Amino acid sequence: MAPGIGGFGGLFPLGKDDLLSSIELALHGDSYLVAGTDGVGTKLKLAFETGIHDTIGIDLVAMSVNDIVTSGAKPLFFLDYFATSHLDVDLAEKVIRGIVDGCQQSDCALLGGETAEMPDFYAEGEYDLSGFAVGIVKKELVIDGNNIVAGDVLIGLPSSGVHSNGFSLVRRVLDRSGLSLKNQLPGNDLTLGEALMAPTVIYVKQVLDIVGKGGVKGIAHITGGGFTDNIPRVFPKGLGAAIYNNSWEAPPVFKWIQEAGNIEDAEMRRTFNMGIGMVLVVPKEVGRRIVEDGEHKACLIGEVVGTEGVSYL
Repeated sequence: MAPGIGGFGGLFPLGKDDLLSSIELALHGDSYLVAGTDGVGTKLKLAFETGIHDTIGIDLVAMSVNDIVTSGAKPLFFLDYFATSHLDVDLAEKVIRGIVDGCQQSDCALLGGETAEMPDFYAEGEYDLSGFAVGIVKKELVIDGNNIVAGDVLIGLPSSGVHSNGFSLVRRVLDRSGLSLKNQLPGNDLTLGEALMAPTVIYVKQVLDIVGKGGVKGIAHITGGGFTDNIPRVFPKGLGAAIYNNSWEAPPVFKWIQEAGNIEDAEMRRTFNMGIGMVLVVPKEVGRRIVEDGEHKACLIGEVVGTEGVSYL
C-alpha cells in the first residue's frame, strides 16, 4: 500500500497494471489517487440554531479537499451524503449551494451524492452531512514529510475562525456565557453566530500555487487536535515543532472563547486552529520567499527542532 494509516488522505497507486486507457496513462503516468472523507461535526447544531445553511456546504468540501491537498494532490471530484428526517427542499438547496461553492473554490467537480430521508433517526428539521473527495498526484511529486530536517521552518496560512472543529467545546462555552448567538462578538461588528459560522477556508489553490514554486516538504491541515496533534503527523521520527508565540494575529472569536470559557492556553492549542488553518514545512530560504511575496498572507510561525512534540517560544 501507499503511505499508511495516520496521514490526512489515503493514497491509491495508479500504474501500468491498472485498467487505464492509453490516453489516461499518457496524461498521468504513475500516479496516486488521494482520497479523503469527513463531516462538519457539531457545527451543524449551530447551523440549526442560527438558520445559516448556505455556507455549511463550504465547510463540508473544505474538510476533505484540505486534507488531500496536504499530499500535493489536486482534487478531481467530490461526492456528498445528505441525511435528514423529512426533505425540506429549500433548506437542502441552500446546503447544496454551499457544496457547489466549495467545489468551485477547490476547482473540482461535484460528481454526485446521496440524499436519505430517515424520519425515525433524525429530529424534525435537522440533518447530517458527509463528504468524500478524490484527487491525484504524480508519485514523484507526493509530499510526505520524509525529507524534513531540523532547521526547516513552519509557514502558516490564516484561518477564517473556528472552521469546523471544537464546536462541542464552543457550545459549552456559549451556554456558560449566558449569551445568545444573536449577541455581538465583543469588540467586533459580527454576531457570535456569524463569527462562529464563518465558513472554513479552502486552501487548495493557495497550497497548489505554493507547491508549484517548489521547496514544500510537508503540509499539515490544522483541524481537531490543533497544532499539538496535527503538526507532528508530518514529521519523521525524532523531530518536533517550536512555535513562535505572537507571530500571527488570531481572529477575535478565539479570545472570546478562551475568556468566556476560562480555558487554558494548552487546551486552546489542542482544540482549535487559533487562526492558522494550514501549516507548510519548507527550508528557511523558501519560507522567506513565501512570506515576503505576500500573496497568501502567510506567516513564519515556527521551526522544526530535534525534539519530538510541539513547544511554544
